[in-house]
Amino acid sequence: MAQSRLQKLAAYLRPHWQQVAQGILALFIVNALGVYIPIEIRNTVNDLQEILKSHLGFDRILQAVVLLLVLATVMWGIRVGSRLLIFGVGRQVEFDLKQKIFQHLLKLEPAYFAKNTAGDLINRATSDVDNIRRLLGFAVLSLANTLFAYGLTLPIMLWINWKLSIAALAVYPFMLLIVQLFSDKLRTQQLAVQEELSNLSDLIQEDMSGISLIKIYAQEENERRAFSQLNERLLQANLQLAKTRTTLFPLVEGMAYISLLVLLWLGVGAIAQGSITIGGFLALIIYVERLVFPTALLGFTITTYQRGEVSIDRVESILTAEPKINDEADAISLPLAQVKGKLEARGLSYTYPGAKTRALNNISLKIEPGETVAIVGPIGSGKSTLANALPRLLNIAEGSLFLDGYDITELKLADLRSAIAYVPQESFLFSTTIKNNIRYGDPVAEQPIVEHSAKQAQIHQEILYFPQQYETIVGERGITLSGGQRQRSALSRGLLVDAPVLILDDALSSVDNQTATAILSNLSTGTERKTVVFISHQMSAAASCDRIFVMDKGEIVQSGTHAELVQQKGLYQSLWNQQKLEELLR
Repeated sequence: MAQSRLQKLAAYLRPHWQQVAQGILALFIVNALGVYIPIEIRNTVNDLQEILKSHLGFDRILQAVVLLLVLATVMWGIRVGSRLLIFGVGRQVEFDLKQKIFQHLLKLEPAYFAKNTAGDLINRATSDVDNIRRLLGFAVLSLANTLFAYGLTLPIMLWINWKLSIAALAVYPFMLLIVQLFSDKLRTQQLAVQEELSNLSDLIQEDMSGISLIKIYAQEENERRAFSQLNERLLQANLQLAKTRTTLFPLVEGMAYISLLVLLWLGVGAIAQGSITIGGFLALIIYVERLVFPTALLGFTITTYQRGEVSIDRVESILTAEPKINDEADAISLPLAQVKGKLEARGLSYTYPGAKTRALNNISLKIEPGETVAIVGPIGSGKSTLANALPRLLNIAEGSLFLDGYDITELKLADLRSAIAYVPQESFLFSTTIKNNIRYGDPVAEQPIVEHSAKQAQIHQEILYFPQQYETIVGERGITLSGGQRQRSALSRGLLVDAPVLILDDALSSVDNQTATAILSNLSTGTERKTVVFISHQMSAAASCDRIFVMDKGEIVQSGTHAELVQQKGLYQSLWNQQKLEELLR
């Protein structure tokens, strides 16, 4: 698994390898200069007595000081450049990942979003991607810097005095052991933080979407308590992680400084014995102190890596999710101009994942081009499942649904869905103008086309009374509109694309029967080649359709015209009589 994560990191970096190589090369130069400067100091100190005796002593000291100042300045400039390069790669990877995640989410079927909450997906695409960015920015820089610092500094230290160097660095293996002991705990705690953050994001998103319902039922206090509980759990998870980190870092840093104390303790005796010069001793002190910073940062780097590991897994779980509904390798192209709108089901069955009973059970029907049919039945009878199956929003079996004689599982998805305009139960509107919502299927549609669709949906006159008419912002999910206005706006959106097949899945439930009947009449007379599938509980509107299919428990139990069905004893007659009774009691 660890190797797999490293491979993923390498894959993230591969498109930007040149910039990474430049940043690492700059770090190598910085560390090379960092190794050379103490050598120059050592030589200057060792030659100090001779320098002071010479007539040009102060000039030579000044030259050494100027050289060290120039080298330090150059090293600082290159270090800044290396950070810009490597941190810039982290930002590029963050951009790439967000693009990939969003594009991949668009490929996934609706069932995926039923199993994964929006808040969690948002958290993965933001917080987790940010953790990966930190890993590929700071952690890569820190690890490369540590590698070069040890790789270049340690040989020089051993060359100056191997005994003192080994004694000073003897505590470092214990330091790495402590880091390793903390690593599993850090990973577990980081995962807990990410999960609690996702839970909190879910609650915030749900509450913001359902703020009207919260106020209607005066549940502000309950939602405050729920938020407080989740926020407290996130706080405790963060405190546990912070406690572990604040325990690890001082241990790592404290052990790093022990090496400096060891060097000071043993170095005095070595100077007295003449086994090391004063200049060499000063160089060793600088080298040991130079290794303290990257070593002390090792704990933070490991923590960043642990956090990044968790985030890699969470992001990859999205990117590796295979779309269950996609084009076959030999998918058939069906140009829109050739679509007539004939629909046919042959023994169509479907069971939702995890369910024990079929939502659709051996459905067979034929709908002719230009025909307006209604599908009625009690709640849970499978009407919406059938509606979702027609544009292949569900992963149905091949050989069960056909458009103009073509198996829809063999058609290109883009061609199939361009031939079907689907207005679902939930009239989702984007937080933009009503004009942009209506022309969502064709963003460049001109105003006359937008207005024509609105007129067909019986919403045009009401839009004219809006503050900015078609330029009115409808708010998130169309919150500023009534239920009926949202439904008719969504219907306008479906009508604007002028697809040969129109599916209305209870899309007029918030519209009165008279208006719904008028809309259906417009559809049946205004567009000769449009096949309309009207799913509804409004029996009066359904009665005006050419034919009616009655569903119950996932099966079609009756079919025919209104005149035929109302005379037959059965479910349709019961539904019709029930609605008439309700109308009398109003």
